[in-house]
Amino acid sequence: EPWPPAAGPGQPSPQQRAETLGFYESDRGRKKKRSLSDLSLLRFISAELTRGYFLEHNEAKYTERRERVYTCMRIPKELEKLMFFGIFLCLDAFLYVFTLLPLRVFLAMFRFITLPCYGLSDRRLLQPAQVCDVLKGVILVICYFMMHYVDYSMMYHLIRGQSVIKLYIIYNMLEVADRLFSSFGQDILDALYWTATEPKERKRAHIGVIPHFFMAVLYVFLHAILIMVQATTLNVAFNSHNKSLLTIMMSNNFVEIKGSVFKKFEKNNLFQMSNSDIKERFTNYVLLLIVCLRNMEQFSWNPDHLWVLFPDVCMVVASEIAVDIVKHAFITKFNDITADVYSEYRASLAFDLVSSRQKNAYTDYSDSVSRRMGFIPLPLAVLLIRVVTSSIKVQGVLAYVCVVLFYCGLISLKVLNSIVLLGKSCQYVKEAKMEEKLFNPVLTATPGKPAGKQQSTFKSTQGISTGENGSTSVTSQPVQQENSPSLLVTSNSDQFLTTPDGEEKDISQDSSELKHRSAKKDLLEIDRFTICGNRID
Repeated sequence: EPWPPAAGPGQPSPQQRAETLGFYESDRGRKKKRSLSDLSLLRFISAELTRGYFLEHNEAKYTERRERVYTCMRIPKELEKLMFFGIFLCLDAFLYVFTLLPLRVFLAMFRFITLPCYGLSDRRLLQPAQVCDVLKGVILVICYFMMHYVDYSMMYHLIRGQSVIKLYIIYNMLEVADRLFSSFGQDILDALYWTATEPKERKRAHIGVIPHFFMAVLYVFLHAILIMVQATTLNVAFNSHNKSLLTIMMSNNFVEIKGSVFKKFEKNNLFQMSNSDIKERFTNYVLLLIVCLRNMEQFSWNPDHLWVLFPDVCMVVASEIAVDIVKHAFITKFNDITADVYSEYRASLAFDLVSSRQKNAYTDYSDSVSRRMGFIPLPLAVLLIRVVTSSIKVQGVLAYVCVVLFYCGLISLKVLNSIVLLGKSCQYVKEAKMEEKLFNPVLTATPGKPAGKQQSTFKSTQGISTGENGSTSVTSQPVQQENSPSLLVTSNSDQFLTTPDGEEKDISQDSSELKHRSAKKDLLEIDRFTICGNRID
């Protein structure tokens, strides 16, 4: 056969195919030369200026970024609402020491004195709450007289003679010591209260009331001296000529941001930090009050000197607020925590207040605040009484009348503050849908006895008493249960989550389980193993 084969009908000949292939090759070469000539600088700049993109192709990511910005914008408002509520809770517990505690101690002593006139119908000479009140009052009086042996002026001049760097280190050490004292101090006081009120039928497993009492007195006295040194150091910073020490102390607050924002936080850890910030801010306010009182005394209560102190006071307060806002804003941003969590924290604190007013309350509210926030009012109250009595001289009948009127004003402020707080707390608890938890007290077993047998023989009838008109009362006095030595009614604040969708925990355990408790994950249970709200891990 001829080669190349002849073209069939309708097909191009070999010569035609060769010509067509050569044409395409020449056309491809021309296009390649044209594309190389188009890669010019002007064309590149034109492409950079006119190119576009569509954000909607990654809508989820950009929506999340926008929500983070909105969350950071909401943090200052939500945080300050929590701080405002928490500061007034601390103020309520602090005013209790000056107003209602003396009256309760007087009523307890009156009952003790007049008890023979009514006969010993009750096994107890005093109720457990009255015993605790008397112990608090005695500790307060003893520590107050012990503080008279501490010379504030000598301490001031001793601290003033130190260098700036040394004072800066001392102030940081005092802050750490204050947290350690607050962490261990409430345990000392709780041990004293329980030792003094523990039923006598039980086997003695303690060293006695008197050793616990001396431990509590020593703790309150040392903690009061520690706070006095803090106030003196702050006073020296205020009175320094170049204000360098005050500037260094305020810059120390911003160092706190570095140690907090780059750590992983969960909701429980953030709740601990929030409680610590509330306590720290309220304590700083009291320290500023002490500094102002000491300075006004030195200048013979000249009102003009108050305006000299005013800028420094504002700087201290503003730095605290700014540091707290920045710290919480970045912590919530890095850990994907919404701003609504602060409403849950506020509801948790409100739940403590409401539950402490129930019939089955197991602690006073001031002690509940101490456990929750690490704020112990007794040492701070001892120091404030010592400073006020040494700064203000009471002479004459008119001065004593003014003191009585001032005391009546403090009582009025305490009552008004308590009423407003109780109303707002009920509102927050209702908004968080935690009302039903107040009506369901749960029993825990005492050491050595199983919980199941106790619960089978006991049906709780405690809760919030309801009046004839159906309104709920949260101000009733606690009623002692029958056969109470074998039962311990605990507050609901140790059993439930603050979040509305949280699962309720059954805390009835055997005695072996009580000795080996698991790590706490409940917001309402965060009151142990803390340093002023910071978990010790």
